[in-house]
Amino acid sequence: RRFLHSQAATMLAVDFFHVDCAVTLQRLYCLFVMEVGSRYVHILGVTANPDGPWTTQQIRNLLMDLGDRAAGFRFLVRDRAGQFTASFDAVLASTGIQAVKIPPRSPRANAYAERFVLTARTEVTDRMLIFGERHLRSVLAEYARHYNGRRPHRSRGLRPPRPDHPAADLSQQRIKRRATLGGPIHEY
Repeated sequence: RRFLHSQAATMLAVDFFHVDCAVTLQRLYCLFVMEVGSRYVHILGVTANPDGPWTTQQIRNLLMDLGDRAAGFRFLVRDRAGQFTASFDAVLASTGIQAVKIPPRSPRANAYAERFVLTARTEVTDRMLIFGERHLRSVLAEYARHYNGRRPHRSRGLRPPRPDHPAADLSQQRIKRRATLGGPIHEY
């Protein structure tokens, strides 16, 4: 526990979660990465067939998006799923990031990623019907904007990872409610 707290700013956590499509009855998989120190989430992609080459390409895309910030990360915590291949680990190693595999059948070892899965399911995907891959991509992109820019996080003193607006002066303004994703989530 002490190690995680001291190394949180240099850690990434990666995982998949699945969503069942309401129309085609197809299972869709979402790959995401969380910056553990700030709790910032990157939705890397959605696919019906997550394989090694697809997962490797998604991590390459993330490293390009991170740019110079990628040098600040030392560890990536992942499970032992077959989609995380040797080439996935090699891409990370080329930027100085060590892939740390959690022990088999121990999801608590990747607690930050598992907590995001629970949050995304309870706040979004369990409350709406997903019609397809494109719909899930747009829903998760909107949810990631909300999660990263407006949603309060207890572990961060009720501040979002990267606020997209300044704190309102309530002596000058009224509180306004805005629906996100068609209503399941409200921002104030």
